[in-house]
Amino acid sequence: MVRVLIYLAVFACLAFGAVWLADRPGEVSVLWQGYRIETSVAIAAVGVVALAFIVLLVWAVLRFVFGLPSAFSLSSRARRRARGFEAVSRGMVAIGAGDPVAAGRYTSEARRFVPNEPLTLLLEAQTAQLSGDRGQAEAAFKAMLDKPETRVLGLRGLFVEAKRRGDMAAARAFADDAVRRSPSLAWANDALLDFHTNAGDWQAARTAVERRAALRLADKAEARRQRAVLLAAEALQERDREPEKALAAALEAVKLAPSLTPAAALAGRMLSERGDVRKASRLLEAAWREAPHPDIAAAYLDARPGDSALDRLNRATTLSKLRPADPESVLALAGAAIQAREFQKARETLKPLLAGGASVRACLLMAELEEAEHGAAGRVREWLARATRAPHDAAWVADGLVSDHWMPVSPITGRLDAFVWTVPPATLGSPPQALDDVLVDLDDSTKLIEIKPVSATTIEPVAVAPPAAPAPKEEPKPEPAAAVVQPPPKEELKPAAAAKPVDVVVEAAKPAEARAAEVTSAQTVKPAAVAREAAPPKPVIFPVSHAPDDPGPDDEPPPEPKKSGFRLFG
Repeated sequence: MVRVLIYLAVFACLAFGAVWLADRPGEVSVLWQGYRIETSVAIAAVGVVALAFIVLLVWAVLRFVFGLPSAFSLSSRARRRARGFEAVSRGMVAIGAGDPVAAGRYTSEARRFVPNEPLTLLLEAQTAQLSGDRGQAEAAFKAMLDKPETRVLGLRGLFVEAKRRGDMAAARAFADDAVRRSPSLAWANDALLDFHTNAGDWQAARTAVERRAALRLADKAEARRQRAVLLAAEALQERDREPEKALAAALEAVKLAPSLTPAAALAGRMLSERGDVRKASRLLEAAWREAPHPDIAAAYLDARPGDSALDRLNRATTLSKLRPADPESVLALAGAAIQAREFQKARETLKPLLAGGASVRACLLMAELEEAEHGAAGRVREWLARATRAPHDAAWVADGLVSDHWMPVSPITGRLDAFVWTVPPATLGSPPQALDDVLVDLDDSTKLIEIKPVSATTIEPVAVAPPAAPAPKEEPKPEPAAAVVQPPPKEELKPAAAAKPVDVVVEAAKPAEARAAEVTSAQTVKPAAVAREAAPPKPVIFPVSHAPDDPGPDDEPPPEPKKSGFRLFG
């Protein structure tokens, strides 16, 4: 629309000029090189315009002709640039897809067409990282340091590579350089905060937290919490060396984060040590309202030195009224009642908690209660056994690590304020196998002791005539200290004309607990005719009154040897 208006304005001006010339007629005379040219003003004006148009046309043609080489060069550079950026784009897609082969191919194309572009260096570095070529990646990142527009990017790449190879000193140097060149870099500020906290430099870490908050890299609530954690860590570190400084840091930490249990417990104990029991009690009660914790309960009960057990019970009652439904209040009150020997009150206090599922601490308190009240070892063992199977109580958990005490930094990842007071996750696993299930797997024929051959003796079979009639069994003489084990029926052996000696393996005797034992020996008879088809050895049991290595009592007569049908030859 604007262009149409401009065109109409131009045509209106031309029309106005033509009318103006037509209304003012005149003549124009030109004398040049002996020639005289006379014409009207209107014709002269048209001639001037036509001459100017011809000059412009000739100039355009000459410019086009003389500019053809440059035009061809510009076109070629544009095509190469377009192909280079297309290769960079496809290379980035290949890196995102995790294809190192395609990424390397496109990196070569980008390096050939647009070698001086920052994106080419980035593509080259990321391709080297994807391929695992750390040296090539570091070389690409170092090349980025030479250009102002890619210097910070190169510093981050070198920082990542330094951390990957474990060179924390170099990584910290790169992060410091990056923050100095660009203070608003989030990754560099976070890295410096992690370095300061892992080194235990709490003052420098607080400076880093304040800088992050000023640059709005963290919200106000997170910054306040981190400052409180760092102040609590500094208070714990300086408690023995500079108590006044530690107390001031702990009080400031409680002011910034009232629910920070370690700071509240430390401040309460230090105030009570100074004799300011009332202020310590108020501080601990406020912390208990925010987050009940055993450390706060212990500090509250110990706030007044020299209190009796009943005084501690009264203080525990006051504390439990602040959060009566919390399990920590129940456990603190029950523990104080046991120490005050108010056993009935302890039982009534623990009853609702046990009905809802006793935890480890509740079971241990019940065991302590049973021992203190009745001294019943059986009930104590019962509650201790329940404690081994009871759910875990809350503990300090950070990155899968369960700790009994709070730490400002996670020892696993180095993250600040990683520990949380919560119930640890249950360990996955199959329930232990019951004793009855184990005994079911043992069958009567299973040998409990492995018996190995210890010696071999050659014996010769003796022909035994078949008995005409079964002989009456002789009654064994009773022995005062050992039970007689009846031997199994003897097997009839037919004499062999050319029988080979057989090998008998004498096995170790079983323990003689009842003053009677059995000696088990395995014998194999291999006749010459059926040597190849011999059956496996069949054990023969020889009864004895006691084990071979047990001489027995002095007054016990030696037992009569039993006839077995075999004779032993040395």
